[in-house]
Amino acid sequence: MKKLLSLSLVVLLAISVLLTGCSSQKAEQGKGNEKSAIKIVAAHNQTSPDNPYQIGMLKFKEVAESKSNGEIQVEVHAGTLGTSESELVEKLKLGAADVVLVSPGFMTKTGIKEIDLFALPYVFDSYEHWEKVVDGEVGEKMANLIKEKSNNDFKLIGYWTAGVRHYYGKKPINSMDDLKGIKIRTQTSGVVADYWKKTGAIPTSVAWGELYQALQQKTVDAAENAYPYFVQQNHHKTDNGKYTTETGHDYTTRFLLINGKKFDSYTKEQQEAILEAAKASVETERKALYDQENEYKEKAIAEGAVVNEIDRKPFIELAEPLQDKAAKEMGVEDMLQKIRDLR
Repeated sequence: MKKLLSLSLVVLLAISVLLTGCSSQKAEQGKGNEKSAIKIVAAHNQTSPDNPYQIGMLKFKEVAESKSNGEIQVEVHAGTLGTSESELVEKLKLGAADVVLVSPGFMTKTGIKEIDLFALPYVFDSYEHWEKVVDGEVGEKMANLIKEKSNNDFKLIGYWTAGVRHYYGKKPINSMDDLKGIKIRTQTSGVVADYWKKTGAIPTSVAWGELYQALQQKTVDAAENAYPYFVQQNHHKTDNGKYTTETGHDYTTRFLLINGKKFDSYTKEQQEAILEAAKASVETERKALYDQENEYKEKAIAEGAVVNEIDRKPFIELAEPLQDKAAKEMGVEDMLQKIRDLR
């Protein structure tokens, strides 16, 4: 009898161990089948909560999180990861940020020289023209170049804009002669700098966050940017930012980039959610910018800024040979021609 009882206990113990093992295995399998949530750090360099960049990024966050049913969490940084675009590009490459917004000028520093095509003075003549280019064949080709030449460190997921840039300074510009000797805050190397030098101006480097002070203290005579950007920073309230001349020399392009290697590691569903979010952010950011162009122009005038228009033809004629030369050096003469054909 004792032997039977002992045998029964051994059998029961064995069954218990077996059942426990099965339960653990199922738990582990269930754990493995769970989709792990991912966190995306998205950053831009503007600090104003009303800036189109911030409006676009918040739309990206909203759609990415809703379309992924909470699998994706987006953390938006408005200037808090750095107001320097070169810093943001570096963070993207190293994985300290996952999605960033940058301009062609800073992207060329990564060695992708073809990007500068979109920053050439007067290469675009309207928003309609710009949209035809970036949303079409040329934009697709540029996106492929960025992915290939960065070894997939950078994957372009959307074209944003920072508005149409104009001159603003201590005096209005009525002809190109008025630019002679003017110290203008702009790029100090590359085609953009060459262009301003040819107008007679002196390109001067000032960090964006320090520009208000530089205009106020008359370290620079002028700058160039779009209404939503310089008016939100109150540059028009300084003596050296009071006069805006609508030169319209740059319908700006901004690149919404994701780390391509990280993107490839996400599930198909997560990738689709991110791309949907990017598309929604493009539409939202552009609309916000277009709406703000007139709003901030009117605000500047109401607050004492003086705005004048100018005959752009001499400025365009000055820019065209520089466009040709730059396109040849970049090896994108065919793309420049396609841009011109779309006007």
